[in-house]
Amino acid sequence: MTQPETAATATSMPRPAFIAGLAIAIGGAVLFSTKAVVAKLLYRYHIDAVTLIAFRMLFSLPVFAAVAYWKMRTAAPLTKQDRWRIVVLGLIGYYLSSTLDFLGLQYISVGLERLILFLTPTFVLAISALFFKRRIGAFEWGALALSYCGIVLVFMHDLAGGDADSTALGALFVLASALAYAFYLLGTGEMVRRVGSLRLVAYAMCVSSLACLAQFFILRPASLLVQPLPVYGLSLVNGVFCTIFPVFMTMAAVGRIGAPTASQAGMVGPVSTLFLGYLVLGEPITAVQLFGTGLVLAGITLLSMKK
Repeated sequence: MTQPETAATATSMPRPAFIAGLAIAIGGAVLFSTKAVVAKLLYRYHIDAVTLIAFRMLFSLPVFAAVAYWKMRTAAPLTKQDRWRIVVLGLIGYYLSSTLDFLGLQYISVGLERLILFLTPTFVLAISALFFKRRIGAFEWGALALSYCGIVLVFMHDLAGGDADSTALGALFVLASALAYAFYLLGTGEMVRRVGSLRLVAYAMCVSSLACLAQFFILRPASLLVQPLPVYGLSLVNGVFCTIFPVFMTMAAVGRIGAPTASQAGMVGPVSTLFLGYLVLGEPITAVQLFGTGLVLAGITLLSMKK
């Protein structure tokens, strides 16, 4: 199905079906954003990012492995070149990006983390301009400036309210995470058309999960697998409700209402994280944070409308 056909289907479908697709997209965005809150709760049990991400992938791997096995049995075999591409994409998109993200969450608030990650589309645009010679117009420059003003505002606010060095280090980790995911998104464009989105995600998540588990056993003693019961419960939530469900819900939403509309619905993520951080973690919500969040969302909205 071509992109114009997808858009036409989204706009001409019955209203209840469209509302259902929109609800699925919003639910997926909220659940995916919740991983930052769950990570903060897990850090209270004095585990580090390497252990946290290993538990997350341990609980999500069986589902993605089952989907990957099903696709292996029903789809045409991959070429050797596609196999290596999927390995690289899995290492960049879900292993490297997730590890950097969870490292950053040790130092910064969930609100700032989600806002920085939300800049991923701007990195995609910048990389396209640098490496693929895509011209950035005045409208897009304005949207980028608006988004980055919002980030700088929230970042300066968090610097003033805590340890400046830790906040800067955490922000750099999350910024690198967003950059890694931008490269992943650019690399998946052609692969999705040739391999299929469900198959690509399942294979890439299997690669990432194995890399995260290998990293754990290389860097940490196996005795760290023994943790208090709440760690297993929160890790199960992280693996199932913050990883598996959002991945498949987002795919279902794209199939129902199209990628552009589903992407717009995903903008509820930073707002939900801000309020979840307040309700669950007790992180304060200030006027500066709300204003900065509004600037970021406005910039990304304009960018997506232009696209």
